[in-house]
Formats: sequence, C-alpha cells, structure tokens
Amino acid sequence: MSDQQSPEETVRQWQEAAQAGDLVLLDGFHALKHALRFGADVRMVVADEPDAVRGLARELAPDVEEDVARLVRPAPLKKFLPRVHPTGVAALALRPDRAQGIAGLGRMPRSAPIVVLDNPRNLGNVGAVVRLAAGFGATGVVTRGDLDPWHPNVVRAGAGLHYATTVERLELDELPPGPLYALDPEGEDIRALTLPDDALLAFGSERHGISPELRARADHLVSLPMRPQVSSYNLATSVAMALFHWGGPNAAD
Repeated sequence: MSDQQSPEETVRQWQEAAQAGDLVLLDGFHALKHALRFGADVRMVVADEPDAVRGLARELAPDVEEDVARLVRPAPLKKFLPRVHPTGVAALALRPDRAQGIAGLGRMPRSAPIVVLDNPRNLGNVGAVVRLAAGFGATGVVTRGDLDPWHPNVVRAGAGLHYATTVERLELDELPPGPLYALDPEGEDIRALTLPDDALLAFGSERHGISPELRARADHLVSLPMRPQVSSYNLATSVAMALFHWGGPNAAD
C-alpha cells in the first residue's frame, strides 16, 4: 500500500483481503507486536491514528518499531471491525502452513512438551493456553474437536502468540509421537512424576474431562493436587501447573 493511499481504498483492500481463508485477524497492538517478533507474514496494518500506534511501538516495542511504522496505514476501524481494540490498531497476517506445522510437531527428539486440548469449548481459555505455551517454550498446542484454535477470539486472547509456537487442530490418529500424559482426577499425583521433554500433556474440558478415546490412548494418567470438594481448575490454570512442573525455559539443569 502506498503512503498516499486514501482511507477508503485501504478499507476496500482490507475487506477484500479479509475474505481470504488464509489470513488471521490480529486485534490490537500487543497481538501485532508479538506476531512481528515471531516472524509472522503481516500483510496489512490499519489504525484510526497511525502516529499514535507508532508512538506505542516506540515506547513498548522498539524492536518492531520500524516494521510498525512502515506497515501502518490510516483507516476508520469502526467501518469494518465489529469491535475496535482500545489501542486502535488491527492487522491481517498469513496463517502458518498446516503441513509444515504438523511436520514440526512430529519432529523428534523434542526439547519441550506439546499441549493437547481435548474438545475445548471456551475460545478465551484456548487463547490463554496458547499464551502460556509460548511463554514456557512448549513445542505447540494441539486441539481436538470442532473448535478452530485460530478463531479470531482465540488469537485475541493469545495476544498474537500463536506465531511463537505451533498451533494446530488434529484428529486422534494424527497426534505426534511421544508418551501421552492425560490429566485425570484418578491419575498419579503429578508431584511424584518427572515429565519428559517429549511428552504430550493432554487436558480435557472442565465439564467433561478427558474423552474416553483419549483416555484409552494415554500412557499415563496424571492428577493435579487439589483440595477435596473443589470441582476443578480453569483449563489455563491446569496447563500452567503442568508446564511449571515440567520446568520451562528457565529450569535449572
């Protein structure tokens, strides 16, 4: 896009681009910042006030300031977004290639576990898990079921950190190799175990837990410590506890 391009032309190009199934909405400055940091192919960046967004980059993310300044263009966001982020900026980025993602998940040996979410229902929870996985340096997040882990609400909750790890939806027979540790109230206390780097850490929904088919596939059933009469933890909390027990990027050798 040219610096001289009108906001109306920018809106038209956005609407045309947004119809493509291979582009992902990045909602807000933090999603844009993380996507750029982790190598996303960002195709368009629009803002109500581009100079304000450039100022945010200068203050909060100088490492991507040059990219933000080059990409951002003026456009009235309310004309094409149902909800405008408080930072007043949105972007479209290319969704990573699925085949490459699956190949990366299956590559062995692995240096960090893969998180498996079994039939998750809450889009915000899945986004929070992606954010955790990125922070802990997990190899990826895999979902089973009909929820799209690249849904705009998931990407929003993940603050653009889908680009910092691998995120894919797979069937049971497509799961990557590695010992499967399924979180289950009847399992062995996680504090008695050492989770290997090549583990698949599987979590069910808060309401139904692990599905029977995934439970049957599990090599180990693992439980989290929890006070009696407390029903369950939030999904993202459970993932955080398991990844913290595994170790993460700053674990002592």
